[in-house]
Amino acid sequence: MAVAGVLVGKRNRRSQWKWWYPEVPVLLLVVAALWGTGSADQTEEYLKREHSLSKPYQGVGSSTSSVWDLLGNALVTPQYVRLTPDLQSKQGAVWNRVPCYLRDWELQVHFKIHGQGKKNLNGDGMAIWYAKDRMQTGPVFGSKDNFVGLGVFVDTYPNEEKQQERIFPYISAMVSNGSLAYDHSRDGRPTELGGCTAMVRNQNHDTFLVIRYVKRRLTIMIDIDGKQEWKDCLDVTGVRLPRGYFFGSSSVTGDLSDNHDIISLKLYQLTVERSPEEDKMDKEVFIPSVDDMKRAGEAAAEPMSGFALFLIVFFSLLVLVFAGVILLIVYSKWQERNRKHFY
Repeated sequence: MAVAGVLVGKRNRRSQWKWWYPEVPVLLLVVAALWGTGSADQTEEYLKREHSLSKPYQGVGSSTSSVWDLLGNALVTPQYVRLTPDLQSKQGAVWNRVPCYLRDWELQVHFKIHGQGKKNLNGDGMAIWYAKDRMQTGPVFGSKDNFVGLGVFVDTYPNEEKQQERIFPYISAMVSNGSLAYDHSRDGRPTELGGCTAMVRNQNHDTFLVIRYVKRRLTIMIDIDGKQEWKDCLDVTGVRLPRGYFFGSSSVTGDLSDNHDIISLKLYQLTVERSPEEDKMDKEVFIPSVDDMKRAGEAAAEPMSGFALFLIVFFSLLVLVFAGVILLIVYSKWQERNRKHFY
């Protein structure tokens, strides 16, 4: 019965994981448990209420007993926490008061972005944070720039005019130790770890994203099609995040706007098996970093396309030819003037 007690009540990971019911014979539960122990990456998940936000949002932002604070224009309703309304020049945030000391975790975000704007006439988006500093306003989706920690951005408006290969809305992630700035003019491309297109605006069904951090591996999955299926968005290894940071979410609107709503933030502690070698490698870290940090720097200097290189070479040659013609004319005039002086 002890095994059944462990398995019963585990959460439904949407279409990939189903509920275990007490009616299932205990023998089957034992078999399932024994089968699961054979996997090196087997995890058990436990909801951490002190880091979770869900209905009915009792006391959020107003009660001393609440573990969540509101900032800026954020407000609470019975159905959602609205970070920003569909109005210009608004910003808001919700932040957890309790620092997270979990080694491995998963944050499931249930959110909704909607408004009157059509196509690209909407903005600007929202961010999910695991950051050292909380409750600070700023230009990065309503929070501070040069942050320390992890930022996951749901960007709904393309600021870079020559955006061709990327379709918005777009989800991306960034890890910063405080020295990196978010480049709005390029939609964060110079410092992003990766991302994916996610058509999350004005959907009639629920939209979700999951941020999972296990064994220095950061993965993001999305469920935005109403099919209750997770799709991969980002997978990066060698990500090092210190413990003791805060979870939060923020949003901002400018000349363009949207409603940015958080319906729930649910954090799960993941109990992961580690070998002695993995334990040695997973030492405590104090500064956020990514093993392949050159990756972010290289993004700022993306290779030129063949057409761009052709244009540069073509116009360079054109300038050289033009300069040569001018020099030839000047030299001819100079020779003619010298000849007249001679006679």
